[in-house]
Amino acid sequence: MQGTIDGFSYGAVTPAAAFLMACLGAALGLRCTTRSLRTERSFRAGWLALGATSIGSGIWTMHFIAMVGFSVEEVPIGYDKPITFASLAVAIVMVGIGIFLVGYRGAARMALVTGGTITGLGVASMHYLGMAGMRLDGQFEYDTITVALSVVIAVVASTAALWAAVSIHGFLPSLGASVVMGVAVSGMHYTGMAALRVHLHPSATTAAHAPGDSAGSLLVPMLLGPACFLVLAAVVVMFDPLVVMGTPDWDDPCAARIPGVPARRQVPRFGTYADPASFHSRPRDAVEPADW
Repeated sequence: MQGTIDGFSYGAVTPAAAFLMACLGAALGLRCTTRSLRTERSFRAGWLALGATSIGSGIWTMHFIAMVGFSVEEVPIGYDKPITFASLAVAIVMVGIGIFLVGYRGAARMALVTGGTITGLGVASMHYLGMAGMRLDGQFEYDTITVALSVVIAVVASTAALWAAVSIHGFLPSLGASVVMGVAVSGMHYTGMAALRVHLHPSATTAAHAPGDSAGSLLVPMLLGPACFLVLAAVVVMFDPLVVMGTPDWDDPCAARIPGVPARRQVPRFGTYADPASFHSRPRDAVEPADW
């Protein structure tokens, strides 16, 4: 028996909310990656890790917000929590590998291709592992060509996003790149869902149930953690990294503060932590001759 699939049980609400979360995660991740290239090497790993976690959490949250609107009319849907959270870990780890490659290798062609491929496979793995965590009285079947297309979309989008992170500077271009990545991730998700067919078991119940209710009651609590993390990450990224972890130039009126571009690190000329080279140019104080 073929199940009747409805991917938009709540209309445009879930796709729109999912798209916004994908854009938020992409924006945070790309900005963290860009800033990692402009900060001290000792802080680079921290910004790259924050970027990977932001992108991984964003695409995972996007996927399961979209799944709140997914239903099979004939049967209720449940989720296996260990597999569901394992999909989040897979997303963060694989995205992290791609981001660290680009973060330390720069815009080299091989680094972008390798990092984009690993990141894209991480996005696709998160999607299909998350689907494997669904529980219903039936069996999933996928169209191979459509699944392959969804993986290609994920890889191309991830490669383009990593290129944008290391090549595009400024707030508005970065925002545009995050929107493009949000569109691509959402497109990958719904392309993968278009490949899905559900075959119900003969024993499947056809009792009436509200579409999406069983899924929503399980998914909404699980989404709170990653969603809160993204909000906190957004608060951190709003601050210049050198304000959070360095010594900004508060007194220089000529220091241009362009949104999205971190300020240059200022090294004190005098004092305990002064640059040794500055002592050569330090003016000597006039010394009055001692009156013996």
